[in-house]
Amino acid sequence: MRIIFIGDIVGSSGREALQKNLPMIKEKYKPHMIIVNGENAAGGRGITEKIAKEFFSLGIHAITMGNHTWDQKDIFDFIDHYDALIRPANYPTGTPGKGFTLINYNNHKIAIINIQGRTFLPPIDCPFQTVSDILEKIKKETPNIIVDFHAEATSEKIAMGWYLDGRVSAVFGTHTHVQTADERILPNGTGYITDIGMTGPRNGILGMNKDAVINKFITSLPQRFEVDTGEQWQLNAVLIDLDLNSGKTTHIERISLDEKYIQWN
Repeated sequence: MRIIFIGDIVGSSGREALQKNLPMIKEKYKPHMIIVNGENAAGGRGITEKIAKEFFSLGIHAITMGNHTWDQKDIFDFIDHYDALIRPANYPTGTPGKGFTLINYNNHKIAIINIQGRTFLPPIDCPFQTVSDILEKIKKETPNIIVDFHAEATSEKIAMGWYLDGRVSAVFGTHTHVQTADERILPNGTGYITDIGMTGPRNGILGMNKDAVINKFITSLPQRFEVDTGEQWQLNAVLIDLDLNSGKTTHIERISLDEKYIQWN
């Protein structure tokens, strides 16, 4: 089975890049499942129901979230209505939404888990213990398990990769919006990358207007960050081939598309 996970979609530029390139990605790579991180999809902050429906209509199988999950306040009205829209599982018990989902594919179940880190992010429940608790619940259901670890610190992400090696199919880092060049298959068969990257404005800073970010660094004064409005986009993703019987990753590769240089055959 081939799975493509597309990195954090930022604002309208990211949504347009997804819509424009998805048909060609499907044609070239022939994935059986496509997952996106959508926590920045609505103007860089959260997601709306309209955008979630748009992603599903494009053939996206699941949407993961992160620390901006609750930024669009109407999410409380719809998050419980979509099994394939998942927020970090280590929010406290009773938080709306769910932290993992199971998707059926060709008589196999694929589990997708969303976890959020704690280093340099709001302190919520332990991601390591939370993911272990989930694995105890689903280990009899399927060996095919994809983890989106939405975290800031590279050390915390790498630690999670080693912690879950051989226990899940893949650990994909999200949140930092910068694609790392460390994709690998860990010794016990878990595919790993520290960060998938982002899909959105190419010439901003992490998708935001660069002038405001630079002024923040220079002055240390509060700035209002807005999604960059430049037309040039980028699309970052990671692809894995998965052995459905063992749950192990057999191949992993990065996908990095840039509007300025891309040439589809």
